[in-house]
Parts: sequence; C-alpha cells; structure tokens
Amino acid sequence: MPRKKIQRFKELEKLSNVAQLSQTDAKQKLQNFLNNSKPTLELACGKGEYTIALAERFPDMKFIGIDVQGERIWYGAKQALDKKLDNVFFLRVQIEDLQKYFTDNSIAEIWITFPDPFPRKKQIKKRLTSPRFLQIYKHLLQAKGLVNLKTDDESLFDYSVEMAEAIGANIITHIKDIYNQRVSLHLLDIQTYYEKIHLEKGATINYLKFNFN
Repeated sequence: MPRKKIQRFKELEKLSNVAQLSQTDAKQKLQNFLNNSKPTLELACGKGEYTIALAERFPDMKFIGIDVQGERIWYGAKQALDKKLDNVFFLRVQIEDLQKYFTDNSIAEIWITFPDPFPRKKQIKKRLTSPRFLQIYKHLLQAKGLVNLKTDDESLFDYSVEMAEAIGANIITHIKDIYNQRVSLHLLDIQTYYEKIHLEKGATINYLKFNFN
C-alpha cells in the first residue's frame, strides 16, 4: 500500500467527523453527532460531493455520507472540516449493515448518486435499489421519507423503477435525461466527480424519487 494511502488511513482514525466499523466507539460517535436528529444519508458517497453540497445549502439539517472505501471518505471528511461544516459526518460501513447503526424511522431522506450498476445477473443483489436494500430503506426512513436516485445507467434506472413499484413504493418523480427537460433542477444541479465524467462522454442523467406508502 502506498505510504500516502497508509497515512490517510491512520488519519481517518482520528478525524472527529468519521466513524468506522473498526472503532469500538463508532456507534457512540455517530449518536453524539446525531443528537436525536433525523439525518439525510448519501449512500456509496465516494468523496461525499452530495453530502457536502447539501450540508452547505441546509445548515440546520444533518447529513451523513456512507461508504466502505476509507480513502474516498478521507477526502470528504477533510473537505467538510476545512469548510467548518459541523452538520456533516461520514460513516465507513457496509450499506447492508445500516440497521446496526440506525433504528426504524430514524432517517429523513436518502440519496443514491451514480452507484455501481452491477450489470451482470449474478450481481443484481448488490444493486443499491435491489429488493433487499429497498426493504432496509423502508424500515429506516421516517414516514414519507424520500429516496433519490441519480444515474447515467438506463438499465439500472429502469430496474430501479420496476423494483420500487414492485414493493409498493410511491413514484414521485421519474425523469430521463434531466438536463434536456423543462423541469426544476433544484438539488439536481449538484454534480459529482462521476457525473461530470459521464456528461463529458455524452451520457444522459436520469433521476428517480420515491417514498414508501
């Protein structure tokens, strides 16, 4: 492992706005940050571009970026500290383990931005909009809590719509090619590193918003 990467992993252990599965006090750090509030989560957050941008726009709300990749979280956590954003936190855990850290009805909203589409059939259960993950979100979200998906992958988008409807979700917004529609881009104008790459390649960006009845 490169020396710089090793150094970042060591630093990650000490950052006040990060909790990791390896830390015995991870749950306590998270609860201290939450202080009984209901946060918005960005799942598979990478460097946390959406987490940070949302936190800047809504300083009175709390946002948590969740990813298993430590080096990516390091970037987001450092940026949040540099910007002095005290409403941002990062949790380094597997998304399938969310229920170990959050109780039912304790999440306000979820954002899933450009997740791995896992195109092969044997990988379908890994998709963040597969039934097993949707059931987790359904339990964790507060009543009418929203799930937002942005993706350039049309197959994943169509799959996500189908799976959401299959478990009885209420589809609120369903847009293909958001930048070619006469719709408000409120909160959709935030562009992650990956979104910019996709746009440069000529990809279209799709957006889905739903909640559970």
